[in-house]
Parts: sequence; structure tokens; C-alpha cells
Amino acid sequence: MPESPLPESWDRYLGAEFKAPYMQQLRDFLAREKTSRKVIYPHSSNWFRAFELTPLDQVRVVILGQDPYHGPNQAHGLCFSVRPSVPTPPSLQNIYKELAQDVGFTPVNHGFLESWARQGVLLLNTSLTVEQGNAGSHRGQGWETFTDRAISAVSEHGLPTVFLLWGSHARQKKALVDRRRHLILESPHPSPLSAHRGFFGNHHFSSANGFLTEQGRGTIDWQLPAEPV
Repeated sequence: MPESPLPESWDRYLGAEFKAPYMQQLRDFLAREKTSRKVIYPHSSNWFRAFELTPLDQVRVVILGQDPYHGPNQAHGLCFSVRPSVPTPPSLQNIYKELAQDVGFTPVNHGFLESWARQGVLLLNTSLTVEQGNAGSHRGQGWETFTDRAISAVSEHGLPTVFLLWGSHARQKKALVDRRRHLILESPHPSPLSAHRGFFGNHHFSSANGFLTEQGRGTIDWQLPAEPV
């Protein structure tokens, strides 16, 4: 991990984190994992992909996930998103169902969400790495400290933003967000286990665009291209 791999807009507020003791401990942990020949997802070139695609001054919506996907060829640094050739995971299929009901989204045959990220949707996992086949394996190693700082940076330095907090883990992060400036929308997680308990019908996508319009920040085109780009 380089001293700071972040683009300038983020580096201004988060660059010092890479010199903090917790980050050195995280580096040491990841080095030990690699030395042990464990497979880590995503590839290190994609650990900070969400920050690369969505500069801080362009963030309009924040969606929080927990871990990267831990199956082969899935994770590429954006929460809920998978590489173009990978089947769409169940939680993302449920997101598509809610989008169809809420904003007339036409389902697509891929789960590649980079077009959202390029429009200002920060697709941030709270832990940026995971061991293959071992969900939650890198929690508590330091990533959460870093991503909490990132959430706080959006709250303190970003323009008015919508935070979509799905599930109990994401909802815990609302304490980091200034409600006077930003909109927080909460619901159960879109996973098959909980989507029917209030994720379906939450109208978060239209509500987000309504708030952004009120703030003079335009809208997100939630419709994904038919072919991943």
C-alpha cells in the first residue's frame, strides 16, 4: 500500500491517515495474509477504486456496504457491484427490483455499477478487503477507522449529500453524518433475508433525486446501460 493512493480531492482530508499507527498495523496484517498465501479480494489495484471514480467534491449519494464480495472475480472496489462477466448477486437483484418499482428502472443482465460511481454515487464498503471465501475476515483490522474518516469527510466537507443506509451495520454510521446538511435514508438491507421487511417500497432512489434537485445538484440517472461500461 503506497503512502497515499488517493486522488487529490480525498487526499487533502484523508492523506494523513496513511501515516497513522492503525494504518501501519493494517499494512502489516495484509502483508502477513499475503505471506500466508491467502487470496485477498479485490486486487490491491482496486482497494481504493470507489475514491478514484468518485472525487469528494462530486459526491452526491453515499451507499454503504460491509465487506467486498469474497468469491472469485466478483469484487472490484465498489460495494454491491461485480465485474461485468459475473452473475448479479441476490442483494443487487433486489436493488434492481426496488429501482424498477421506484423509478421505472429496466433490469440489466449485469451487476457493474461504475456508471453510478462516475455520477457521484460513492459505493463504499466499510472494510475494503476480505479473504477469499471468508466473509468478515478483515473486519476490525483498521479499515473501519479509515472508512469512518471518509464518511466524516463527506459530512464535513462535501456538498449536501444523500446517505443510503441499508441494514443495521450501515445504519450505525449515521452518527458520523451532519443531518443539518445532509439527508439520511434508512431501511433494512436488500439481502433476500431482509428485503421484504422494508427495503422493498422504501423509495430511496426517487427520494434521493428529490433532495438533490432541491439542493440544485441535479439527479442521478439510476438506469444502468444495457451493456456494462
